[in-house]
Amino acid sequence: MNALTRWRTALLGAAAALAGLLLLTGCSGGGDLGRSDSPSAATGCSGSDCGAVLIGLTDADGDFLSYTVDVVSLKLTRANGTVVETLPATTRIDFAQYVDITELLTAATVPNGEYMQATLRLDFSNADISVESNGAPVSAKPFAVDGSPLGVVDVNVMLDRRKRLVVAPGFASVFTLDFNLAATNTVDLTKTPAAVTVMPALLASLEFNNDKDIRVRGPLVSVDKAAGSYVVDVRPFNHKSIKLGRFTVRTNADTEFEVNGTMLSGSAGLDALATAGPGTATLAFGTLTRSNRQFTADSVRAGTSVPGAGIDTAIGSVISRSGNTLMLRGATLVRDSDGDRFVRGTISINVGANTKVLKGGVRPAQAVGIEAISVGQLINAFGSASTQGDSVTLDATAGRVRLLVTPLFGFVNQANPGAVSVKIDKLGGRPASAFNFAGTGTTMVQDANPAMYEVNTGALDVSKLAMNQPVKLLGFVTPFGAAPPDFEARTVVDFAALPAELSISFGRDGTTAPFTSVDGTGLVLNLMNSAIGAKRFIVIGPRIIDLRNLPASPRIVGLSDGLTSYVIVMRDQSAVFESFTDFTAELAQRLNGMTATLSLSALGKFDGDTNTFTARTIVVLLK
Repeated sequence: MNALTRWRTALLGAAAALAGLLLLTGCSGGGDLGRSDSPSAATGCSGSDCGAVLIGLTDADGDFLSYTVDVVSLKLTRANGTVVETLPATTRIDFAQYVDITELLTAATVPNGEYMQATLRLDFSNADISVESNGAPVSAKPFAVDGSPLGVVDVNVMLDRRKRLVVAPGFASVFTLDFNLAATNTVDLTKTPAAVTVMPALLASLEFNNDKDIRVRGPLVSVDKAAGSYVVDVRPFNHKSIKLGRFTVRTNADTEFEVNGTMLSGSAGLDALATAGPGTATLAFGTLTRSNRQFTADSVRAGTSVPGAGIDTAIGSVISRSGNTLMLRGATLVRDSDGDRFVRGTISINVGANTKVLKGGVRPAQAVGIEAISVGQLINAFGSASTQGDSVTLDATAGRVRLLVTPLFGFVNQANPGAVSVKIDKLGGRPASAFNFAGTGTTMVQDANPAMYEVNTGALDVSKLAMNQPVKLLGFVTPFGAAPPDFEARTVVDFAALPAELSISFGRDGTTAPFTSVDGTGLVLNLMNSAIGAKRFIVIGPRIIDLRNLPASPRIVGLSDGLTSYVIVMRDQSAVFESFTDFTAELAQRLNGMTATLSLSALGKFDGDTNTFTARTIVVLLK
């Protein structure tokens, strides 16, 4: 395994979005934050002295197949020194499983006031981390920077001195925290198990990321048919008993429901939910309106349509199929009996004539046959699971399978109206080497070829796609035995629209001269520095650019508007800035010739014509 591949395993943990995002939204009364008399996830505070705080979690695409740690607590510190706990119970979270969504973690009630610091306590003692190696999942063990095994870690972030979190009666506030996997983890695949060196850091901002759906889970409390809404006790991450505050989910005539496997919409869905009754497991995807804090669901699942609710569920990509047996490897199993876990071994799924198959990502979801499930397709499979060692068998012959929209990253071989040929880099987040495409074609010679993967693009605009350029496609794999084409695209994202990640490291000891210039107009890396390590690349989708192959060091500038977070980290203390000018001024002051820089990671956009990297987040690790 070469240095570039090892580096990509660490970097791509935040390939397309913020990693480990925690969304906190505070207000008093009103909106979807529940009533003042609703159960609190914290403090015992009540009445006009308190406001509500919503905490959510998201993650980013990448090669950490699982990154499960125990979140022991999340504390907020007021300007007067008072510390407020917002999580009443240890919560085990797999940060790698929240690529395309923001999960509502808790709805807490906290005292009014100005908050200046957040502290996240993580326990890595029983961490379960998996990375990709040659197409297969392998275990990884976390270590501190000094090489010692990682245990309990407190990660602190001081908020921007110009913008603090303020909770007050009638005042709505927003606060985000980001546990950045790419910036704070380095993977060494030459060791067994693989070694992950962790230097935890948090990003923070007084805005939330609206680019992803929000997911709300928990048992049903009540249905208000007249208002078109229902209330849940928030219960994330497949917990069985905790209650982390109450939350209102609003619906409309276009909201899609699946209740105990039956598809419904609008008011009929609310009727079915009311019939199912209090305590029924629910799961909703939707958006939060910033102005009034109201959450509206695009889709709702309830009862046995919720993974692990009275039924066992496997979640992952089909890596092979033989007859009516599907094979997953490196997938998540959610058991009705004991919650969820990542399975590094295989999950064998048996389907049959009585298996119901729904094609999601379209409105309404379509009922299709079992032949629609092919190699590379992302699925949720519902049935009865049995385990033997690290292998699982799921009987879905009388169960259900939901086909999920599947992302495809690759390089364009040829693009014509209606059809694109792609060399696969990742399919459903897994490399081409993870799949066995036997049986996908109408004949053996027509089985899908990952080097010449044929995509039906229909009426989508492919005019901007150029040969050898990276591309992202979203859609569904062609039914088993029916290729070519191999994939049906619903969305095409060209190279110019893909996010970029820049990362550079300076070895274990770091360097006191990481930049040739640092000021409010930008950062310029010192690419002649002999301390530069294995990380020295810009990654745009599947394309990797070696910084040393550029005509000059790119200028790193701040984003002029939108969600931004620029962080300086020393040990377990983070200082966050929303202003790029404030960030560079503080960085210049700290780089006094004595302080060493270990690494820099940034997310944003790269303009090759001007050699400019516009960053919406930057993490600089100092020693």
